[in-house]
Order: sequence, then structure tokens, then C-alpha cells
Amino acid sequence: MKDPQSRIDTSVAHSARVWNYWLGGKDNYEADQLAGEAYERTFPPSRAFAQESRHFLRRMITYLAGEAGIRQFLDLGAGLPTVNNTHEVAQGIAPDARVVYVDHDPIVIRHVDALLTSTPEGATAYVEADMQDTETVLAGAARTLDLSRPVALVCCDVLGHIVDLDEALGLIERLTRRLPSGSHLALSHCWADGPEHIAAQNAYNATGAIPYILRPPAQIARFFEGLDLVEPGLTSWPNWRPDSTTGTATIRAGWGAVGRKP
Repeated sequence: MKDPQSRIDTSVAHSARVWNYWLGGKDNYEADQLAGEAYERTFPPSRAFAQESRHFLRRMITYLAGEAGIRQFLDLGAGLPTVNNTHEVAQGIAPDARVVYVDHDPIVIRHVDALLTSTPEGATAYVEADMQDTETVLAGAARTLDLSRPVALVCCDVLGHIVDLDEALGLIERLTRRLPSGSHLALSHCWADGPEHIAAQNAYNATGAIPYILRPPAQIARFFEGLDLVEPGLTSWPNWRPDSTTGTATIRAGWGAVGRKP
């Protein structure tokens, strides 16, 4: 296998690195910074958007590890390490939580060690695979997780990178079908907050970077078919179990929910 560094093209913006830039991280390059700044000029709430997405993930994991009692997490499209990573939140509540991250991006692989810390009681692991390769994902996850027991499938703002909606829906259906009763889907997806947001995303997609498809709530709801939605159901990020850190920049643009498999 090639060294991940040799597979990284720093001349083209990358969504994980742009996100990292907006969150104040250091794992980004000039192309990412320029793309992030161009996006912000068209859609000024971009940085707040990234931060509120992270807060939404934290609240979902807090619910799952706390009130729902979930101890196993399968996080698709891990992205670059930043604050409030899934294992940090889950193990901060339940030290025996076991977390498996999935990604095949060389940028993420280069920084994977930062995701592989764990409490002594729990475990954190990484599967290098395309998230759409269901068999490889589940086989890799089974080395750390007991797939006969409930698992939280975490998909935070990654399904927009699957351009075809039916393919994205099929991925979630295949994975949730293979997980046992009592498993949960924790899903976040972006939708357009007006014409400026659409223009910014279209301009970004045209740069040659991996595109992201903004989907309306009616389409996002389809990922939860067959699942029982946890209160307050599918809603915008600021309206899902808000706390003292919840902002309002994404009142229309970020949507998500947690659903339980009966």
C-alpha cells in the first residue's frame, strides 16, 4: 500500500480539510483555505455552520451513550480529528464504549492515530474502507464490535458526498438491515439555507473537489424509513435537544435525527 501522504493532492480543495480550516484546525493547505474563504464570501455563516454541525454530533452521541445506553458506535466517514470526536464524547459518558471509525481517504488515514486513543475499559478502532463497501465495513467493524448487540450507526454530514440519492439510501438500508434490534441511526445532512448557500456549494463543487449534494428535509427523512424516530424527530440542528452551546446559524441548513431500529 502506498504511503497515504503520496496520495494526497494538496492543489485541490478537500471538504475534510476545508471543514478543518473552518473549525480552526491546522490540517489544511492553501487550496483549502482559499476555497473556505471563497465559500464564506458567498455564504458568510460557513464557520458557524461547521461548528454547529459538531455540536449537533456531540448532542446525538451524548443522547446515545447516556439516555439510550448504547455502548457500540460505527462512525462512517470519520473525517479529520477535531474537537468532540465520537469516541471522546461516548467514552466520556460511558468509559466502556467501543467505537469504530470508517474512512478510506488518504488525508484522514494520515491522521488516524489521533482517532485511536481510548479509555482502558473501551476500545477505538479504524477500518480503511469505502463506506459503500458494506461487507468490508461490517467485517472490519466486527473485529471490535459485537454485531449481535445494538450499535449506533453514525453518519455526520457524509451522505451528501454520494451524489445519487438511491445509492445513499441503499447504503443506509443495507447497514441498518444487518444491525440488530435496538440499534440506532444518528444522521446529519446539509440542506440549502437560501440562494447564497446554493451558489457557494455549486461554486465549490465546480472546483474539482469531491462534490456535496444539498438535500431537502423530505429526502433526508427517507433515510429513517422503518426506524422509530427519537424525539424531537427530524429537525434542524438547533432544534434537536438544544443546550447552552446551540447556535442558530443553521436554523434551516442543517437537519438530522436519531432513529431506533424496532
